Amino acid sequence: MSKLTIDIITIFPKMFAPLLKESIIKRAQAKKKVSIKVHDLRKFTKDKHKKVDDRPFGGGPGMVMTPQPIFDAVKKIKGKKKATVILTCASGKTFNQKMAKQLAKERNLIIICGHYEGIDERVNRIVDESISIGDFVLTGGELPAMVLVDAVTRLVPGVLGKAESLLSESFENNLLEYPQYTRPANYKGMKVPDILLSGNHKKIESWRLEQAKAKTKKTRPEMLG
Repeated sequence: MSKLTIDIITIFPKMFAPLLKESIIKRAQAKKKVSIKVHDLRKFTKDKHKKVDDRPFGGGPGMVMTPQPIFDAVKKIKGKKKATVILTCASGKTFNQKMAKQLAKERNLIIICGHYEGIDERVNRIVDESISIGDFVLTGGELPAMVLVDAVTRLVPGVLGKAESLLSESFENNLLEYPQYTRPANYKGMKVPDILLSGNHKKIESWRLEQAKAKTKKTRPEMLG
């Protein structure tokens, strides 16, 4: 299977440096499972001052990102390859684990980071999916783009050491993850449940399932349908 390529278009490329140089994402790139490139949108503008925004037609507060640099950036990055173009914006579909799995199966992703009061509506003609990470407003689309990259990268086959670890994570089978414990078995009088020390893996599996259901019912009941 060929590696996943992710291209990020942003006006703040330096924000992504820490993300790409640490933890799982760093290792995924080292293993050549994922290739991540960050592109400065200002390099694609034809404005001599490198402007990527302008006042909105019809008036109103703030500025709107202009279409020209975004269209040219996507065209240049995409070339002749097939790629899924994503726009991070507050009005997009709410991101979830199911979407992360779908995107992890793609070969080429292009993520456009929204900013200012929004992006010229005509940009949506080259966007395949608009994505939001929640019902709140951020300064820009860079943080949502980082969330997407992290969530998708770890799902690419071969990135994590143990593939089975993905099966017990939160949101699998519409359940939150069961409670986890490690040593010491007794910390300041707070003891690990006896079942986890029993060595009976069948009973442990049953206990974990019941705990996951209880946790989901309490915290995210809508997941249970």
